[in-house]
Amino acid sequence: MRLRVQQQSVNTHTDIVACVSWTPWNELVSGSDDKRLMKWNLNGEPIAPLATLETTITDMHWFPSRKGSGVDLVLISCHDGSFLFISKGGKVEKVVQKAHEGAVTSVRWNYDGTSILTSGEDGQLKVWSKTGMLRSTLAKNAACVYSIAWGPNNDQVLFSIGKELIIRSLQASSKQMQWKAHDGVVLKVDWNPVNNLIVSCGEDCKYKIWDIYGRPLFSSTPADSIITSVAWCPDGEMFAVGSFNSIILCDKTGWSYSRERTNSGSIFSITWTSDGTQVAGGGGSGAVVFGNIVERRCEWQNVLATLDENNHIHVQDVTSESVEELAFRDTVIKMSLGHGHLIVATSTQCHIFNILTWTQPIVFDLKDVVNLILQCEKHFLTVDNFTGIQVYNYEGRVIGNPKFGGLRTEFLNSSTVSLSNDYIAILDRTDRKVINVVEISTGKTLPNQISHTVEILEIFVNQCGAANQRKVALIDKNHDLWICPIHKPRMMKVATMVSSVMWNDRSDMLAAVVDSQFVVWLYPNAVFFDRNLANATKDVRDQSTDFGKNPHIMHFFGKTCTVRRTDGALVATLVSPYPLMLYDAAEKADWENAVRLCRFVRDQTLWACLAAMAIDSNELNTAEVAFAAIEEVDKLQFIAHMKEINSMEARNAELFVLKGQIKEAETVLLQAQFVYRAIKLNIRLFRWQRALEIAVKNKTHVDTVVAYRQKYLDQHKKQETIPEFLKFSDGLELDWQKIKAKIREEKEKEGSRM
Repeated sequence: MRLRVQQQSVNTHTDIVACVSWTPWNELVSGSDDKRLMKWNLNGEPIAPLATLETTITDMHWFPSRKGSGVDLVLISCHDGSFLFISKGGKVEKVVQKAHEGAVTSVRWNYDGTSILTSGEDGQLKVWSKTGMLRSTLAKNAACVYSIAWGPNNDQVLFSIGKELIIRSLQASSKQMQWKAHDGVVLKVDWNPVNNLIVSCGEDCKYKIWDIYGRPLFSSTPADSIITSVAWCPDGEMFAVGSFNSIILCDKTGWSYSRERTNSGSIFSITWTSDGTQVAGGGGSGAVVFGNIVERRCEWQNVLATLDENNHIHVQDVTSESVEELAFRDTVIKMSLGHGHLIVATSTQCHIFNILTWTQPIVFDLKDVVNLILQCEKHFLTVDNFTGIQVYNYEGRVIGNPKFGGLRTEFLNSSTVSLSNDYIAILDRTDRKVINVVEISTGKTLPNQISHTVEILEIFVNQCGAANQRKVALIDKNHDLWICPIHKPRMMKVATMVSSVMWNDRSDMLAAVVDSQFVVWLYPNAVFFDRNLANATKDVRDQSTDFGKNPHIMHFFGKTCTVRRTDGALVATLVSPYPLMLYDAAEKADWENAVRLCRFVRDQTLWACLAAMAIDSNELNTAEVAFAAIEEVDKLQFIAHMKEINSMEARNAELFVLKGQIKEAETVLLQAQFVYRAIKLNIRLFRWQRALEIAVKNKTHVDTVVAYRQKYLDQHKKQETIPEFLKFSDGLELDWQKIKAKIREEKEKEGSRM
């Protein structure tokens, strides 16, 4: 991917271009020290002057494009301390005089268009109503505030003072966050609402990326000249950096796609089109620079698709060496390749190509520009700001349009929404500790929300297995990895210091980068019933020298995992093919071949994987063989004990116990009217109060529970402290012979039911 840069041979402006901004209808407006506002088309050609002002322009920002807003205003900040409202026709609608002492350095609408933020040479930060009425002065500083940005939820603001960055809440009682960001004065900041990351640049000739807690994620090497501008792409996947006679296109993790030379002097302002396909910058020489994103690529298995400069997509099959060229009449906005299909979204249409028949695409119209495309085996979804989330099958038919309160589709990206064949998981915008799960077939949100104790950064839904086996893997702000079932939410911590994670497309394997190590859990579902067994299924490789410090997993197709290094290079790493073969055998219930495979490979990790699969599938004979191979004697003995139980219900209950599902085991026993077994189950697990509760409710074996409790206390030389047991112990005669007789009677009844 790179930028194709162009500019006029003769500058239209006669002085520094201090600011540029795209209109909602994709015209560029530039503001210069020559006091003129100029309009430009997408091809980089000047259209006409918009307005000529009486004072020097310092910054501008168009009213945010929102469905049904009907507002077409641009805010202009000026050197004389005022800011203006100007219509798309160039008429000055309103002037707010003396907004600041000295120049107004920056001005920004919030994302709802309900508030305005300004900063000035006087060091003050002010919030105004959308009509220009002063609401509050957020900050008063001794130094000039050069750059400002709104937080994603419009409740925080980011600004720079000297070498420091400050995040301040609109609530006066909230504590501000402040940290040293650069070794020189910070000149520009931008805060992306989609990925929630901050990018900054300064006079130390560096650009840096931060999270919202002020933790550094990336720092560039010093450039040859001062970095004067930075700006995020709207979808948060990349950003642009401007300096003297150059513009750099960077990935959101910091590494650069390309560096393009310009003849513009220092680029003081950068802006993106709403679809993220084009960037523009204003230079110190009076030049306006335009850049188009070209050579975008996507790949799946042996197929590579590349978008060229002429809006054509070249598709290459590296196996058969066949090449196809796909032409489009409109600008290609997004494209995605996976699961045998290429999805291409232009500005007006969506094209669905089957990789086996490139000449017969399915085409349908779009109502708005697509921000995101996600694919799974049976469906794909698109996200735009007009229709929201639309789920289609690969025949182009709409099968879902999920909606719920608080859904803000303009802020969704691949880290906050995840698609499977049955469900869509969406990170809640208002509370980042909550994941909403929507059933595709009904479009309804599941009643059981997935809630976490800390904020969540990324979510991923597994792709394989039945609908009742869907799980969400998530990374929280502490970079801990958790797994949670969708139907019965239960958070299980899997790893710490995790930077990236990805599910396999053909199995339930989970790959992650953990403390610079590449780790694959062959059967992560084991964490729900046996953490030690889950650790035994873990394949760990120390790849710190190959992957770098902070790698990112791009794909996990079959046995190949593609990792993006910190420097942007792609590294493919292979996992063993045997776990996939084991998954295939387990899916067919071909346990004999599964055992034969493990005996052939002779790998302890594979045996542990088989043991976990067998337990999950209630296959005791195979589990017994697998546990014997990995020398898990205690589990082997427990399985032998289970096989001696004649009752099917009791055996199933013991299997639930082995899986750690105690509540389910108890339910099975009580439904089968095995009251004593349910009581004894809780006694074995030292759940004394629950055992007594069942005995009292069923009016049987109260003395048995009290007797076992007393025996336990005597062995450990403790006094009774539980009020319920103190109550029933008074006046209750404990006769072990009678208790044992009742137990024998229960077992005889149980045997007679067989």
